[in-house]
Amino acid sequence: MRTKKAAVGFLIILALLLLAAAPGLTQPTGTMTDLGTLGGDESYALDVNNRGQVVGYAATADGGAHAFLWEDGVMADLGTPAGVVSVAAAINDRGQVAGYKTSPNNSLPYHAFLWEDGVMTDLGSLGLFGAEARDINNRGQVVGWSEDANGNNHAFLWENGVMTDLGTLGGIRSFAYAINDRGQVVGYSYTADGLDHAFLWEKGVMTDLGSLSDFSMAYGINNRGQVVGQSRIAGVSSPYHAVLWEKGAITDLGTLGGNSSRAQAINERGQVVGLAYTAGGLPFAFLWEKGLMTNLGTLGGSYSYGWGINDPGQVVGQSPAAGDYPAHAFLWDPH
Repeated sequence: MRTKKAAVGFLIILALLLLAAAPGLTQPTGTMTDLGTLGGDESYALDVNNRGQVVGYAATADGGAHAFLWEDGVMADLGTPAGVVSVAAAINDRGQVAGYKTSPNNSLPYHAFLWEDGVMTDLGSLGLFGAEARDINNRGQVVGWSEDANGNNHAFLWENGVMTDLGTLGGIRSFAYAINDRGQVVGYSYTADGLDHAFLWEKGVMTDLGSLSDFSMAYGINNRGQVVGQSRIAGVSSPYHAVLWEKGAITDLGTLGGNSSRAQAINERGQVVGLAYTAGGLPFAFLWEKGLMTNLGTLGGSYSYGWGINDPGQVVGQSPAAGDYPAHAFLWDPH
């Protein structure tokens, strides 16, 4: 016969298990490492390749913001030729980095660049001056957006010195955020009726991925063709939820107990990273896998953002070490 003391102990254990499984309260089992800065207060980690190399941008001691490459505990400044601001947005497994930088005297618009072996190459534009590179695959193909001759931003694919306009879904603007090794590109585009819709571009054809209601954006794609992003759940004032597109279906990935979330990247194992709000109204980096969204915690502060993930499951993002500011780039390792 179970004693009263044993019953109470069982209930406590059960309560702890339920608490651990609750949305937004799942405890991470990995290690989150502060990657530091380039001498200033803040840093942002935006992508990580399968070699564990991390890229992003960080504040410098003189108040600038420079693209960085972090590897084996060392953050290297990639510089800012012809400008004082640069952002490293993505890195492939060959160590090639894509991003964007300001013009001389820190003037806008941005210029897209490809960095390789210490050399930062300007990728040009679709017509006017502005361009931002947001991703690069292992074939060296770069995607982002650039101003066309009319001054409207259009998604582009850059390869071997040639920048190609990927068009739109009927509206005047489009933005490409990710490309896989098969050359499939995702992002979002204005439609003819002025809505933002996620798209998949492949071999010259841009396909509308649809949404949970009206608006949607795609930010990541893996080599299996799985796409992640966010979609408004219903109505004009409704929040956005992280979503997964696969085989023509769209799945709501939920939140960490709050009202909104955003999926930013997906690896070959189908693990998704992004940020989601808790019931307390603060955003946290999450790892979603097989229907479960896990809160990855922080560096010690009040919030975190998740931006990139590699195939081993390492996650990069940004979090303050204490309070709300300053926030530092982090690398979260599941092992």
